[in-house]
Amino acid sequence: MKSPRLWNLLSIVALVVGLAVWVLLPWYGVLAIAVAIALWLVLTRGGRLALAAARIGISSLPQRWGASSVIVVGIAGVVGVLVAMLAMGEGFKATLNSTGDETSAIVLRGGSQAETNSVITRDQVPLIGTLAGIARDAQGRPLLSPELSQVVNLPSKADGTDVNAQFRGVGELAWAVHDKVQVIEGRKFAPGLREIVVGQGARSQFRGLEVGKTLNLGNQQWTVVGVFASGDAHDSELWTDGETLASTYNRGAYQSITVRTDGTAGFTAFKTAMDADQRLKLDVSTTRAYYGKQSGQLATLINVLGTVIGAIMAVGAVFGALNTMYAAVAGRAREIATMRAIGFRGLPVVVAVMLETMLLALLGGLLGGLLAWSIFNGYSVSTLGSNFSQVVFQFKVSPELLWNGLKWALGIGLVGGLFPALRAARLPVTAALRAT
Repeated sequence: MKSPRLWNLLSIVALVVGLAVWVLLPWYGVLAIAVAIALWLVLTRGGRLALAAARIGISSLPQRWGASSVIVVGIAGVVGVLVAMLAMGEGFKATLNSTGDETSAIVLRGGSQAETNSVITRDQVPLIGTLAGIARDAQGRPLLSPELSQVVNLPSKADGTDVNAQFRGVGELAWAVHDKVQVIEGRKFAPGLREIVVGQGARSQFRGLEVGKTLNLGNQQWTVVGVFASGDAHDSELWTDGETLASTYNRGAYQSITVRTDGTAGFTAFKTAMDADQRLKLDVSTTRAYYGKQSGQLATLINVLGTVIGAIMAVGAVFGALNTMYAAVAGRAREIATMRAIGFRGLPVVVAVMLETMLLALLGGLLGGLLAWSIFNGYSVSTLGSNFSQVVFQFKVSPELLWNGLKWALGIGLVGGLFPALRAARLPVTAALRAT
């Protein structure tokens, strides 16, 4: 006969394995488990006994609502924080992944991972313009935009402290190359003048970026003449004429060149021509691939951090559930013993206590998901991007995140209810019936 200690150890191992499988289960796997349990509850004698016992416990919840709310509120807090943290990573990733497309290319110096450590000389620009695959405008000019980026300090709207912003100098045809960028207020900057058009995200995060305001950048006065919207990472930037920015900051070379290609086939032709030209030691990728890669590390870090924080809070919620359900089992000791004495076996008793706990966990998960969605979905924040400047993005509380949060809630309920349920099933009937 196994000792209680060995039995508990085996239960813990099985529980850990079960939780790992549960978290990784797709929706159809969860649905299959739910259907199987429902069929067992309805079609078998043990299942019907478990339902009967569960109804008794659930009907007494209003009398124990103060203690039961500990489970609901604790799990709601875990799910709310977890979903909010993961929504931050999803929002940041979605913003960068939506930047660019498969029909535009970004050119960097060979081996460079980002614009900040890339250098493209001026004499390389006309050579790039002759390569195959580049789209052209009505005048036959190649649609490319030599660009450079300068990190500047701007006061935050939140507290007035200086934070980094990306000041991008673009070429004459930038508006045709970046065709998603549209001026929504004011006008475009004029070449050769110290004029700025700001992204709508930058305007929402930094002070002094309203149309008509002047800024002191690089010891020069700049005038904000317009606001643009792109719906991607460029919304966080300030744009101006590339030559004017280069002269202000004494920049003799560019950092990147963005090219509009003739569709996906044009990109392939452009990349092939670039690789074949020995005069150009440059790397080419689609703008979507480039910005998607930039989001990877930070999004992963945010997701890992959110999962760790959620796991730590989940441990606290589990102990709260354990304490509440142990107290509930102790308070109903005579009731549970009576049910066992009249024919309720151990399994129906275990399932009944588990159903009660899982119901409370479900309520907590739904409450936490609702709070996360109502408070954080679409909430705008900014964080430091790969160019050491602020990237404005919105939290994205997706159905997938809410579903994962609900699975976490039910997992916490499973852990919090299992051991009290096992204790209820092992209560000595005679001792419990004599208890007062």
